[in-house]
Amino acid sequence: MKNILFTLALLISFSSFGQTAAEYFERGFKKIQLSDDKGALEDLTKGIEIAPNEFAYYLRGLVKDGLGDYYGAIADYTKAIEINPNYTKAYINRGFSKFKLKDYSGAITDYTNVLDINPNDADTLINRGDSKNELGDYPGAIADYTKAIEINPNYFNANFGRGIAKYKLKDYYGAIADYTKVIELNPNYTAAYYNRSISKEALGDLNGACVDRKKAAELGNRDAAKWVANQCN
Repeated sequence: MKNILFTLALLISFSSFGQTAAEYFERGFKKIQLSDDKGALEDLTKGIEIAPNEFAYYLRGLVKDGLGDYYGAIADYTKAIEINPNYTKAYINRGFSKFKLKDYSGAITDYTNVLDINPNDADTLINRGDSKNELGDYPGAIADYTKAIEINPNYFNANFGRGIAKYKLKDYYGAIADYTKVIELNPNYTAAYYNRSISKEALGDLNGACVDRKKAAELGNRDAAKWVANQCN
């Protein structure tokens, strides 16, 4: 599974739950590292049957999410949170699973719980902003993205999401400014060129729209290439 970092402290914690359970947890952890998610699921489940604990539920939730079992992942994250109501990683990942199920309101609730504990978690602010965008709460999304940018001005994903929200509110100049910032931070961000082109088109700047869509086409956007063929000289 990608983008999952674990610490030795996690495995050390498992050792306190009895040798047999610890062996299952350690073996499950090793199988995750080997991308054997199904094998990891079996071992973690056996370990939980012997010594249920927040870390094991959280770990099994990650495995289930990786296997596409989002409801099962949510159930495990919930178990972890019941044991430790301040387990922010469990809230964050439960929010991810809910987002994948298009339960955006549920995701927002989980991200808000994280932000109540750590108001300066820029990643979670962006995630909550994305969920608000999906629900059409564009002012709320802009507020979250803006705070994330204040915490870390190099978070181009926050500018990108804020550009989407501004476009939806017909603030095309504001959207263009955000997409321009994204491109400054990540010159190969294809979607930023494409979206900036759409904003320029909305303002009647067809020449500028052509320039951006041509760049998006060069970076592999097929929709942009079709538009350029029909609209640009």
